[in-house]
Amino acid sequence: MTPEAARKFLIARRRELLSNLNEIEDRLDETPPADWEERAVERQDDEVLQALGHQEQAEVRRIDAALDRINAGEYGACVKCGNDIAPARLELLPDTPFCAACAP
Repeated sequence: MTPEAARKFLIARRRELLSNLNEIEDRLDETPPADWEERAVERQDDEVLQALGHQEQAEVRRIDAALDRINAGEYGACVKCGNDIAPARLELLPDTPFCAACAP
């Protein structure tokens, strides 16, 4: 994936994630139901939404880091060893900072 193609993809994905995070925040801010059984179910739903929100926030941070690497002209180079990241890996994981050998 070229840096410019990656930039377009990452910006679109970031926009999508931020929209999802806004929806999650709105749902979490809703007034809880008065019925205690419904409130228990709502609380479980909220826990799932919070976990999803944490995952999406982490992805936004990875995307921001990848965009910084693109802007610095360092996209496609492993941040650990400096070797090129395989194009197939970048296609699959466009926000990855690591080559396959250095990936945790």
